[in-house]
Amino acid sequence: MSLIKKIFLNVIILILCFSASAEEIKKIGKFKDWEAMVLLDDSGVMCFAQSKPILQAPKKNKREARLFVSFRPNEKITNEISTTPGYEFNQQNSITAKSGKYKYNFDIAQQNFAWIADNKIEKKMIRTMKKGSRIMISGYNKSGSQTIDHYSLLGFTKAYNEAKKSCS
Repeated sequence: MSLIKKIFLNVIILILCFSASAEEIKKIGKFKDWEAMVLLDDSGVMCFAQSKPILQAPKKNKREARLFVSFRPNEKITNEISTTPGYEFNQQNSITAKSGKYKYNFDIAQQNFAWIADNKIEKKMIRTMKKGSRIMISGYNKSGSQTIDHYSLLGFTKAYNEAKKSCS
């Protein structure tokens, strides 16, 4: 599958996650600041761990930001990290995740979602998330203003394991 086609499919799936009704998405567990979910649709099953930021900067404009780790067995996709800040990204600036001394770049930005292109880097970031207590996602909106979303990692490992197990 071409990279553009994969990106397009991922955007559609994540949009479905936000717009699907309760019958299509099943919460399989809440683990402190993270939850594990399963989405069933015509293309199969998708399992994911997700969280909302515990702190957003700037504080004045609240956004519907999320951080995801997804599994789609029908497409042989595992450990896919994606994020949405609740706005459309500025294509001229980088999108990064930072936890402690570790920093990761999101390579692909389409509309209001970003992904890491290399599965090896995703696995490294997941190891970092399992050990850490917080991760910050930094991005820029269309006007060039920076936002930073702080995600707690409390409960991440359990939510991740539950999502992975549900799609095994």
